[in-house]
Amino acid sequence: MSYSQFTLASVKKNFDLTTSEETDIFASVSKIECSEYLAEMLQYNVPLALASNTEKARSEMIITPILIELKKQLNTGFNLFSGIEFEVEPEKGLTGYCDFILSRSLEKLFVAAPVVTLVEAKNENIKGGLGQCIAEMVAAQLFNEREGNKISTIYGVVTTGTTWQFMKLTGKVVEIELKEYYLTDIDKILGILVTGIQEQRE
Repeated sequence: MSYSQFTLASVKKNFDLTTSEETDIFASVSKIECSEYLAEMLQYNVPLALASNTEKARSEMIITPILIELKKQLNTGFNLFSGIEFEVEPEKGLTGYCDFILSRSLEKLFVAAPVVTLVEAKNENIKGGLGQCIAEMVAAQLFNEREGNKISTIYGVVTTGTTWQFMKLTGKVVEIELKEYYLTDIDKILGILVTGIQEQRE
């Protein structure tokens, strides 16, 4: 079993999680203005990605530029890993490849704690990716604890590139934001991502 095999129901059962599904969990989060460079890139890239309509195209042409913009704005605030294996507890299914891992570690060559946010790319089915992303968040929580970084909240995102849905894992409770954010909300998307990286301090 791996991350991709978890559904929302199975991840809740396997890890004894409780979900709280609310609207406007991130209402108080401040917007972060995107650069003209990102705005122009998205204006050009989005039609290409949608025409191709594959997970790979959306990941490369939409999601990656947004996360790189985030890294530019935060400078050395975190490191970004793409398509990397994240093996934490294979016997419990917490193994496999994660689309994107955001870590506050200075280490660039491998994933090191604290892992704070995981981004799961999906072609079109947001809800179908919730279980997988939550399993990755549970893995990050365990990984941080083992490394002595007791980050209280892990953020997770399931996105098609054009639609973004955010979650938070604190202890055994997963808060799922029912509101979906679109690229017209890019400043808010960046703001939530920044919060996920900066909120928890060692």
